[in-house]
Amino acid sequence: MKFVDEVRIHVKAGDGGDGAVAWRREKFIPRGGPAGGDGGNGGDVVLVVDPQLSTLLDYRYVREHRARSGGKGLGSDMNGPDGAELVLRVPPGTVVKDAGSGETLADLGTAGERFVVAKGGRGGLGNMNFATSTNQAPRYAQDGTPGEERDLALELKLLADVGIVGYPNVGKSTLISRLSRARPKIADYPFTTLVPNLGVAAWRDRSFVVADIPGLIEGAHEGAGLGHQFLRHVERCRVLVHLVDGASPEPGRSPKADLDAIDRELALHSPELARKPQVVAVNKVDVPEARAAGEKLRKLLGRRKRPVPVHLLSAVTGEGLQELLDAVGRELWTDARPRRAGRGRKLAKPRAAR
Repeated sequence: MKFVDEVRIHVKAGDGGDGAVAWRREKFIPRGGPAGGDGGNGGDVVLVVDPQLSTLLDYRYVREHRARSGGKGLGSDMNGPDGAELVLRVPPGTVVKDAGSGETLADLGTAGERFVVAKGGRGGLGNMNFATSTNQAPRYAQDGTPGEERDLALELKLLADVGIVGYPNVGKSTLISRLSRARPKIADYPFTTLVPNLGVAAWRDRSFVVADIPGLIEGAHEGAGLGHQFLRHVERCRVLVHLVDGASPEPGRSPKADLDAIDRELALHSPELARKPQVVAVNKVDVPEARAAGEKLRKLLGRRKRPVPVHLLSAVTGEGLQELLDAVGRELWTDARPRRAGRGRKLAKPRAAR
């Protein structure tokens, strides 16, 4: 299934039906009086969270959505039928915004949650409602009101507890495949992962949802590489696993340089990301050069005033995976932390762009 996490749609609620002008015409009732019924109310446009959905693909090609209008009033004091509401199903984590102003209208995350995004028009009153002692034969009725109409921007932010971030080709897809039953595409070239992948990881008697975010590079906040297109998916994560490659063949790359570059991109995208706890891990330590680079980073970050733990692991062989899971679990659940355990790493405030 194609992953679509951002769409624009146009919604129109149903119009209210017009009231009727009618008269009672029955045998033995020579002056029956007004008998025009009310018009029916227009149908609402309602967004409903469906946990079975994981993408906004349904709205990629169908962008016009209209609810039914209410029926017109009838004679013999009969009201018109109400228009049926239009239910649009969206995946959990959908943010609803006004496309014109950018105002956030709703953040839908709970299964079954409903949000009326466009209210249907009200049906008009029939002439039977306007009869008085001085106006016993009103020859007018009320028109129905139009339903609300608006342009919406729907954005999907994945609901994950843990987000794995890092440069392309550092082993994020391999790691999530070892931690969970997710089976993302894995290859030896950059930008193999083009969409986020979700998996459920087990830790002790608990479980958490982990997301593999497509690779970032320096300058992502300005649109480089995949840009910050998928950074919205880590905004909801409680913990970030920052994975770095200990054996990058590219010149000028090192675990410390990669760590600082991606941290800078995260902070420039959102100050909230700078406050999220991080678990730092150096991957591919089954290669001697990577293990040496990881030990060097561990010593470097350990000398700081607030030492930062660095985990050495190999997503291929499984070395260090349990220690990484333990560190993530302690960050997610406070009752699992030892009394003197160090907290996860937090980003520094972003410096001004040079």
